[in-house]
Amino acid sequence: MRLIVTEKDTTAKRIADILSKGTADMEKKGGSGKGGIPVYSFSINGSSTRIIGLKGHILKVDFPEGYDNWEKIDPAELVNAEIQKTPILKSVLKALQTEAKGAEEVVIATDFDREGELIGVDAINMIRQVNPDASVSRARFSSLTETEVKQAFSDLKEPHYEMASAGEARQDIDLIWGAALTRTISLASSRLGKNFLSVGRVQSPTLVLLCEREKERIAFVPIPYWQITAAFDKDGQRLDTLHKTERFKDEKEAKAAVSKLGKEGTVKNVERKERRVKPPTPFNTTSFLAAASSIGFSAANAMRIAESLYIGGLISYPRTDNTHYPPSLDLRDVIDSIASGPFSELCAKVSAQKEIKPTVGKKKATDHPPIYPTGVAAQGRLDDRASKIYELVVRRFLATCMPQALFENIKAMLDVNGEEFIAKGERVLSQGWLESYYYPRRKEVLLPDIAEGEILPLIEHELLKKETQPPTRYGQGSLIQEMEKLGLGTKATRHNIIQNLYDRSYIMSDPITPTKLGMAVAESLKQYAVTISTPGMTADLEKDMDDIAEGKKERQLVVEKSRSVLTTTVRGIQEHGSKIKEEIWKGVNEDRVIGKCPQCQKDLLVRKARKSGKRFIGCSGYPDCRVTYSLPPFGLIQPAGESCPDCEAPKLKVINKGKPPWVICPNMNCPGKEKK
Repeated sequence: MRLIVTEKDTTAKRIADILSKGTADMEKKGGSGKGGIPVYSFSINGSSTRIIGLKGHILKVDFPEGYDNWEKIDPAELVNAEIQKTPILKSVLKALQTEAKGAEEVVIATDFDREGELIGVDAINMIRQVNPDASVSRARFSSLTETEVKQAFSDLKEPHYEMASAGEARQDIDLIWGAALTRTISLASSRLGKNFLSVGRVQSPTLVLLCEREKERIAFVPIPYWQITAAFDKDGQRLDTLHKTERFKDEKEAKAAVSKLGKEGTVKNVERKERRVKPPTPFNTTSFLAAASSIGFSAANAMRIAESLYIGGLISYPRTDNTHYPPSLDLRDVIDSIASGPFSELCAKVSAQKEIKPTVGKKKATDHPPIYPTGVAAQGRLDDRASKIYELVVRRFLATCMPQALFENIKAMLDVNGEEFIAKGERVLSQGWLESYYYPRRKEVLLPDIAEGEILPLIEHELLKKETQPPTRYGQGSLIQEMEKLGLGTKATRHNIIQNLYDRSYIMSDPITPTKLGMAVAESLKQYAVTISTPGMTADLEKDMDDIAEGKKERQLVVEKSRSVLTTTVRGIQEHGSKIKEEIWKGVNEDRVIGKCPQCQKDLLVRKARKSGKRFIGCSGYPDCRVTYSLPPFGLIQPAGESCPDCEAPKLKVINKGKPPWVICPNMNCPGKEKK
């Protein structure tokens, strides 16, 4: 009997359907209903095959019993504590071992990356306990299409033990660093129980990165400048221009230029240039998440949807660094696989090309190809958000196989009594790849048809006072790109790191704004745990793990190296516990401020009732001021940054996980509520 082990039940079902041609039977092991583990069975040429899907990792790393007592165990003891592996779901492990007892052959068919390889090797080790004689092999695939799955099972490989070892090193290091640092800073700041402070070797430098940008914004001093705009008339069409000196630093100089303007301008010259723009490069995980962010998806949601599309056989594996389609990928076959769907016209245009020369990016890897579509979804199969992600992948893929876009750039200079004004225009001459990938880009700027020597009436001019702007905050997409550049995290973890920062209330909104608590934690780490606050150490460890995967370094040596660095970091935090506590509680208290009381103008604070534990808003001027407002029982509360026009109470933004934020006036007696 052949036993196939997959990472999830959905993958097991998909592979069973493909290999059995839809004839597989399903039974549940370990109980019926939700408690049972589905097992799929079928026969091929008289040979029995059974497929079981795990629920992700079957083992977790943890410390020995007794180390979970935060107040009795010095966090420094965690640094060098023994690490154990224990079952996560005993029912899954029991079902796996029961199935494995009768197997002559075991095929691991988990996702082909470090995490998937570790899940597979853990499964192998558990199988060896009950069946040491079974042969073991590996099915490697990048999409769950019928062609690729059948090819993978006809060309089985050896498990990639070095890759699994790199995944195991990450598990060990993340446990040690996360547990030791989280306990150390939580104890130092007296933030225990549900309010503990989360610290991690990737999460923390990412938080510091965000907070440093916020500090730049706070410290930014705007510099005033002046601009002069002028509008001319050309046969009833408006021509907008900007003074050649785009930014006047001196207001007097700008006013002097305005005073010279007459009633008409002369076109001095008109320059026209053609510009070719290459198609975008194929999607890897980072560029995909950045693109998804630009159309309104959080990184975590975009990845969740992409994974479901992969399991459904609609796109290739979404965790990849690669931006080169491999020579083995027949692009015309890919186009044909989606040609019967809603993008049939585009597919026909791409297929009609004599030669398809796809773009390539800077990163070339061999584990998985870039993200591309692998099938067509049946009508009504996908919800609106999944459809948008699927369409994004399809359009990006087709764009990478299309011709360049051709633009015409026009620059006209007009003279008005010695003052020069410039008009710039841009129009598309040939859409090329833009016909497929139309996501946010600059709009065409069309100019009237003007020629050198023409005299045009000046119909309007304006002197505008402006200010330089602070550096922009990171959006989730741009943050993931910056994390990749700095070596923070991996393609498989970056979106989760960002979500953790939201979940711990260290950051809010998108573009991302650190909370006062987040700023306090970042500042404490920066002062008293420099190693964990900068990308260098984390990037070095990521390189070490790459070396483990390539067989260049031993896992244990890398783990021991990280323990040594961590020991110094923990001691540094412990030595400055009182200062850290003061800094963090200052941030906590500042985050409680919702706005100003409409009656006494003192701070309104989020409070909790002593008896019921329910939260409410109360005035810091209590007992002299007794203004209070009720709050929803669930959701993160943030100031909306504006007052209610009807009662002057500060408006609140309520954020519940997985739902759009909503803005409310907390005053139940607000006159505005009667208007609705």
